[in-house]
Amino acid sequence: MSSSRSDDWDVIVIGSGIGGLVTASQLAAKGARTLVLERYLIPGGSGGSFERAGYTFDVGASMIFGFGERGHTNLLTRALADVGEHCETVPDPAQLEYHLPGGLNVAVDRDYDSFVARLTRLFPHEAKGIRAFYDACWQVFNCLDAMPLLSLEDPAYLAKVFFRAPLACLGLARWLPVNVGDVARAHLNDEQLLRFIDMECFCWSVMPADLTPMINAGMVFSDRHAGGINYPKGGVGVIARKLVAGLERHGGAIRYRARVTKVLLEGAGAAARAVGVELASGEQIRARRVVSNATRWDTFGAQPGSEGAVEKPLVDLAQTPKAETTWRRRYKPSPSFLSLHLGIDAAVVPEGFHCHHLLLERWEEMEAEQGVIFVSMPTLLDPSLAPAGRHILHTFTPSAMEQWQGLEPAAYAAKKEADAARLIARLEAILPGLAGAIRHQEVGTPRSHRRFLGRMGGSYGPIPALRLPGLLPMPFNRTGIKALYCVGDSCFPGQGLNAVAFSGFACAHRIGADLGLNPWALPA
Repeated sequence: MSSSRSDDWDVIVIGSGIGGLVTASQLAAKGARTLVLERYLIPGGSGGSFERAGYTFDVGASMIFGFGERGHTNLLTRALADVGEHCETVPDPAQLEYHLPGGLNVAVDRDYDSFVARLTRLFPHEAKGIRAFYDACWQVFNCLDAMPLLSLEDPAYLAKVFFRAPLACLGLARWLPVNVGDVARAHLNDEQLLRFIDMECFCWSVMPADLTPMINAGMVFSDRHAGGINYPKGGVGVIARKLVAGLERHGGAIRYRARVTKVLLEGAGAAARAVGVELASGEQIRARRVVSNATRWDTFGAQPGSEGAVEKPLVDLAQTPKAETTWRRRYKPSPSFLSLHLGIDAAVVPEGFHCHHLLLERWEEMEAEQGVIFVSMPTLLDPSLAPAGRHILHTFTPSAMEQWQGLEPAAYAAKKEADAARLIARLEAILPGLAGAIRHQEVGTPRSHRRFLGRMGGSYGPIPALRLPGLLPMPFNRTGIKALYCVGDSCFPGQGLNAVAFSGFACAHRIGADLGLNPWALPA
């Protein structure tokens, strides 16, 4: 066993998901000696990319927010610019097209007024309510966009931002305890339209409107029209690679195949303090601050009996702060996904086909096992990701680890094949002839997500276990253990690349305040 000197690093970040990389690159830019430890071979986690047979596949979704050019909510643009990097992007003319029960087909235009007009034509009796609901989302977005989004745990930041934008701060505080469902029902009555709002939330939060915080919805439902959906040329993994380049340019470092198995603590109880980490190899590395970009379940342990919790948490259960036990009662892991990465003949794709689609045949199956189907075809925006005459089709559907546990290899392979075939057959409704056009196929299950992403049960992230008041119960970056922080989708404000980038900015700012590295002035 080897051990680094205690002054080798200011900050160690466990995991190179986008939240971890934003934290690390921001801290390096502030002058902190920062090391990222990644268990896999490439950076990005579910925001990474991998290559197979001439195709560049995105690990996760390719519907990217936060890549506009103006305002404070374009967090991916800001994170890259802060370390001297930039992604060339391709604008998507629509967020996605919904294919819903009863023939309800809706494409969400990039132009806000066009989208509202399209939805109003389908529900003319709700014209006033439709405008009022989405205008309320704009109120939330405008509050967010009026201020640099940094750590809400830093009193100095809160004072400065309130002085700069007092009305925006007060407006944001008003929306913090509110969920989307309450706002939707205040303006809308049509049951099918309310179900559509449920699906508008579910497509990125995997929760219906009653459980989705209004803050998150305000960001998503408005940014898709303000900054728009913009796809990074070369694939989503380019974001992570450029953040790594910026990190290294500012003196930071990243190590791959470096699986952290333990956060090293000194002291016990309220006196416990993180002083470094231990790797699977037995090597110990010390730092002044430690950041976990693992899920909170992988960091502090899961509820007894949780599926997929096969590895020890990074912090011994005996040292887990009481606040984490409270958090586990309030939130549960969302399902993982059954994912298909397909290479298909371009001829099967009709003219004008959108990049992103969502398919559901029966409303009652929205939250069911393999109910909703998500589709992404990024080669419609960047043809360089596939060989000539081919397209990438990435499709995924929620699937729980319980459905895949305990299977012998032959049974596991058979289930993968059968479930993939059933998913492809359902997609024939929007892409006739798909089954005969497949030239390459990769199938991922919750077990794949757990193995490659290091996430308990392969979970997409936390969802409320009960109805909660908006984002108020969501934890921030500091934990009950001194010098140990969390970042990513288990922290405020939740899932999505732009959301975890927000978490990364906040975490880096809080650590920067603790280490005395932050500039006095707020970002412009």
